[in-house]
Amino acid sequence: MHEINAKSILSAQNGMNLYRGCTHGCIYCDARSKCYHTPEPFEDIEIKVNAPELLEDALKRKRKKCMIGTGSMSDPYIHLEEKLGLTRKCLEIIDHYGFGLAIQTKSTRILRDLDLLESINKKAKCVVQMTLTTYDENLCRIVEPNVSTTRERFEALKIFRDHGIPTVVWMTPVLPYLNDTMENLNGILDYCLEAKVVGIIAFGMGLTLREGDREYYYAALDKHFPGLKQRYLDRFGWNAYELSSPDYWNLTRRFNDFCGRNGIMNKPDEIFGYMRDFPEQEKPQQLLFDF
Repeated sequence: MHEINAKSILSAQNGMNLYRGCTHGCIYCDARSKCYHTPEPFEDIEIKVNAPELLEDALKRKRKKCMIGTGSMSDPYIHLEEKLGLTRKCLEIIDHYGFGLAIQTKSTRILRDLDLLESINKKAKCVVQMTLTTYDENLCRIVEPNVSTTRERFEALKIFRDHGIPTVVWMTPVLPYLNDTMENLNGILDYCLEAKVVGIIAFGMGLTLREGDREYYYAALDKHFPGLKQRYLDRFGWNAYELSSPDYWNLTRRFNDFCGRNGIMNKPDEIFGYMRDFPEQEKPQQLLFDF
């Protein structure tokens, strides 16, 4: 890890990253892509030690309250957060100044800050987002090795449900020939229904690969699923960016039908608008956080 003093903390769309890089080890992580200029190695975490001071200064100067987003490019609850508490310090500032929060994580470490999330939600609005990709726990431990299991994240979602905090699930990526089965989809959807999530984001039934991310993903396939990389190359070629499941249409129909019947938002623009809509605003801003 290494520390830096950042020049600013909030993007134009009020998103922030307190860390850069990650130790969760997810084999498909898009944040490894070279276009993002993240630390090399990716596990050499960059810590923005002055983030709380920058955030407080930025919120003091804002003329209108709004939603603050975090977790898009770097999980705010990586292992280092346990001892550094950088995320918690920033949540305390958001809570103190009465702003809203849309926070994304794969870790149940977020439950440490349940008191602050509940307070933010009562004063303004708090939306917790969690990624659920792999219903099979054994497969989950391979594709997302250093993070809370899917079952553990599901249990966390139920805790937020019981505390009245709205949740959104990112059901992405769907990995061809690995978790692109109807059994996997139904398991995740059942979790979402029981946890009473307000929305499920699925950017197509597939994954995207870019330079940096692509090499890491295929190396992981060679390590854990011998022969599967060649199957990818035969179907998609080396440079493919969008790799859709061979069962794309059946999975998509099932997903759309399930969400429609159960009143769960599943259109990305609608969900992003919901997460950006501060309670005092007249109209939701249907733009994705720009991190």
